[in-house]
Amino acid sequence: MTANAPLGGLEAPSYRVTDSYFGAPYLDEDIHRDTPLPHRLVHGGFADTDTRFTFYFPDLGYQGRMFQPIEGGHGGHERSFDGELVFERVGLPMITRLGGYMVESNQGHIGDDIDQRAGDDPRMYGYRASAECARFSKHIAAQIYGDQPHHSYVFGGSGGGRRSPLCLENAPDVYDGALPYMGGGDIAPLGSTSRIRGSQVMSFASMFNVQRVLGTQILDVTDAMAPGGSGDPYEGLDTHQREELASLYRQGFPMGDEFIISQPFGQIWLWTSIADMLVEQDPTYFADFWTKPGYVGHDQPDLVMPDVIDVTATVRRVLTAQDFVALEGYSGAEYETLRNLALIMATMSGDWSLPIAVELDGVGAGYRLGTGVRVLTGPAAGRQLYASGVSGDLFSCDGPAEANIERFRGVSVGDQVHVDNRKFLAFCYFARHHLMEDEQFDSLRVDGVPVYPQHPVPLMSPLMGVSYSGELQGKLLWVHHTHDASLWPPQGVIYEKAARAALGDQVDDHFCIRWTHNAEHMPPVMIPSLPNRSAATWLIDSSPVIEQGLADLVDWVEHGVRPIATTYTYANGQVALPATASERGGIQPVVTVTANGGVRAEVAVDESVTVEVFAEVPPGTGGIIAVDWDVDGSGTFPRHEEGIDGTAASVTRTITQSFGTPGTYFVTAKVWSHRAGDVGATSRRVPNLAQARVVVH
Repeated sequence: MTANAPLGGLEAPSYRVTDSYFGAPYLDEDIHRDTPLPHRLVHGGFADTDTRFTFYFPDLGYQGRMFQPIEGGHGGHERSFDGELVFERVGLPMITRLGGYMVESNQGHIGDDIDQRAGDDPRMYGYRASAECARFSKHIAAQIYGDQPHHSYVFGGSGGGRRSPLCLENAPDVYDGALPYMGGGDIAPLGSTSRIRGSQVMSFASMFNVQRVLGTQILDVTDAMAPGGSGDPYEGLDTHQREELASLYRQGFPMGDEFIISQPFGQIWLWTSIADMLVEQDPTYFADFWTKPGYVGHDQPDLVMPDVIDVTATVRRVLTAQDFVALEGYSGAEYETLRNLALIMATMSGDWSLPIAVELDGVGAGYRLGTGVRVLTGPAAGRQLYASGVSGDLFSCDGPAEANIERFRGVSVGDQVHVDNRKFLAFCYFARHHLMEDEQFDSLRVDGVPVYPQHPVPLMSPLMGVSYSGELQGKLLWVHHTHDASLWPPQGVIYEKAARAALGDQVDDHFCIRWTHNAEHMPPVMIPSLPNRSAATWLIDSSPVIEQGLADLVDWVEHGVRPIATTYTYANGQVALPATASERGGIQPVVTVTANGGVRAEVAVDESVTVEVFAEVPPGTGGIIAVDWDVDGSGTFPRHEEGIDGTAASVTRTITQSFGTPGTYFVTAKVWSHRAGDVGATSRRVPNLAQARVVVH
């Protein structure tokens, strides 16, 4: 069959919606595709709504299951798992290996805008649209495969981790199990209809402020907290810098992940998407910050005024997502974050021609990240955007609602824009003045009394859904990452507390938590490198952990085999994992690396250093299948240990290395395990890593 061959023959009229909000379903695309594997793609929506869906039915490998990934961020796209960025990681090939077909929905809205008829109803975007699409997919699956799926699963990361538990809680007729990873949110009784209050708003503000006040000194903090460093992140900082960094840690920012403070990604997207909403909800704060005692802008203007931008600038150039990939001059490290933003934007929207950035004349000095860019002239006049990525006078921008969809469409060279960062600078101190009851904000209270003047905690976008309840009929495997700078460790324990409160003695029948060690919000390939080493030398790609987790969730739901949980402690906003695999549990190998017997070795040029790795897997998780080394910081791990056959639960290996140039090197061992000990496996190769510092004089 030829690629993208039209099919047909499916019927939708006999389907009766469960949720009466939705009109009749319709199909507008039904084709066969050969890549990334042979499958049937069905696209459509529901009449009188903005809800759209895409179903992917593989030709081979189907075993009667449905899997529905929920897009991150606010959602709004029904083909976000249909691109190279995510397809191979957590897309259809993975779903097919798990014996299922795949369902995507845009979660009831197009782009970052709401469905005008549904309005601000967070239930629509949190679970109602996703659930109705899943129900209809079963109607279509029965026509293709002869019967409806016998079990159905929902999963997702970030915003998808925020909303996938809502699907399981509120649509038990649809789903049997859920695997949220990197989720978070507040708690309310089941049936809540209110928008959520999320601590990420305040936490991200504090993170942005630390980036602003530390500048390049964040590299010194990163070095201090890396293996073999001093362990003192405050050395060399002034009083204000120390206060802001300490507050960030107390709020739960994961120690050991400090470099990401200088590389905000999804965090700054949240600001661009809700900045206008925050000002609308609390205009008093953004005025008080500059005019009243108790606020930095009034009391200590020297801490913010040097960073202020408030000018009219001229558009020198307009760039599309494609420009960042195709044009010469944008391949340097200074554009790495902008290129990654362009890749994500184009993948999610499917539009590489979307103008996402402008180069400006006349901006002058000041702090650029988060800055408002308002178009003053031309067809796009009045459109408000915010800088999500900057390099010099090049601003990549995003915004809420229609601005998210249009970006710089209609903007031309010579147009005037107002560049103003006063709102963002006020936002940098937002956490001080908007305290939630969560214990992660206790350091900003004394005897329960807030230290600073207070304002109402803002509501998040309705696109984030409603609050969690912890009330489950199905099974939920919660996966959270220890080094996630977007959803910090405190967010990883909230749902467990809710589940234990709601389910009592039955909690272990429905809830299990796993921590992924050394994983960030994005895979290492999407994270800029440190000056002396690649992100791949200190972070892992979590997608094999997610796939193995989904396989374990299937075993739990269908065969009663409870997943292996991770043992951990939580205090002062930080999660700590036991040092041994038998104590820690979970599914990752536990890895330690030493150089000349310690975490730090100091040697002369060309002097040999002995580096040893010890790795072990938790009981019941298979064997170690590979050990690779990276000694130069490239992240390529070219040195492969021979003789590892997958039968051993622990391994020790030693290498001898010398360095011909003075400098600091992090010798890193990366270890993989596999449930069946299959050294030739191409999926579910569960990774972890560790490194030791070698200082060469």
